[in-house]
Amino acid sequence: MSKKIIRFGVIGCGLMGKEFASAAARWCHLNVDFEPKIVAVCDANPEAAKWFQEKVPSVVKATTDYKELLADPEIDAIYCAVPHNLHTQIYVDIIRAGKHLLGEKPFGIDKEANQIIVDEVAKHPDVLVRCSSEFPFYPGAYRLGQWIREGRFGTIMEVEAGFWHSSDLDPRKAINWKRRISTNGEYGCMGDLGMHVMHMPLRFGWKPSNVRSLLTKVVKERPDHTGNLVPCETWDNAILACEVKTEDQQFPMILSTKRIAPGHANTWFLRVTGTDFSAEFSTKNPKQIASLPYTPGSEQAWHITDVPYQSGYSTITGGIFEFGFSDSILQMWAAFCDEIVNRDAMQQPFRCATPEEALASHEVFTAALESERTGQTVTLSGRD
Repeated sequence: MSKKIIRFGVIGCGLMGKEFASAAARWCHLNVDFEPKIVAVCDANPEAAKWFQEKVPSVVKATTDYKELLADPEIDAIYCAVPHNLHTQIYVDIIRAGKHLLGEKPFGIDKEANQIIVDEVAKHPDVLVRCSSEFPFYPGAYRLGQWIREGRFGTIMEVEAGFWHSSDLDPRKAINWKRRISTNGEYGCMGDLGMHVMHMPLRFGWKPSNVRSLLTKVVKERPDHTGNLVPCETWDNAILACEVKTEDQQFPMILSTKRIAPGHANTWFLRVTGTDFSAEFSTKNPKQIASLPYTPGSEQAWHITDVPYQSGYSTITGGIFEFGFSDSILQMWAAFCDEIVNRDAMQQPFRCATPEEALASHEVFTAALESERTGQTVTLSGRD
């Protein structure tokens, strides 16, 4: 099979940059006719790029100046994973340079910064810009999305979506950039985790019309690099009670993002309750999806099904094997590359998160901050 090669540069050589490189190395796992090749990397710390130079044979350039990647005609697309305060300038420069962009959430440190990125996207319609969000590509989540598209749920009564982990449960963990407003922004855990939570609801038109938030700082101080305790400025956990109003339905939706959720290593979940059908999926039990079909007068019984390995793109792996986080990253990258090559003729219908969805998430998080300050339910702009 002749494959279309997409030449990538990576800006930000930390954990997620390495995850992308590992996914690219497993591309033979997929049955597709396109392939990413990482040819250049950039990080402000030269030491961070050494891993790529040692582990990724296709890398021919490493630099501390990201503009060198943008000026290189041998690079088609960029994956960018940098702190939130750097998003606006770097993302805008990538888009202006005509490079396709898959950027990390939240696409700007705040709503104003995000709007600058969205405005630049509108000026360059030929450049594909998407936001990283891999969890909807788990087979169980992907199937739940298919059920939503098929309209199985009847009248939706309630939706709950969340992303919980416990990496910050230990108060001895040193403070980092995500605990500082100057680098992470006021959103705190919402900016860091919220796009994952909102990706699928927004994709299906479930944009909140109002928000009442409960935001908490669980660990208020952490040691710095010298061991002295310094303030944690950002929110650890957030619960957002929202109301969704579509053309034909109205229902409550609970969105939650938690950095401190004891017992949860990395749990993403979505639950949809309807009059005809209900379903839920959680990465806590990644092999299973639960569903409850209902017809009036019949018994009510949850069905627990082991879902096969298959996600959006077919692989060499048989259905009896288990799917994991690295597989979801591989599937997300496949969706991004598929859209670069085939645009509206993608091999499957689920796209990566769009700039418009990132903008909608900023509107929700900004309203959540206002709700926290006022103690009131906040109506989103342009909504009833």
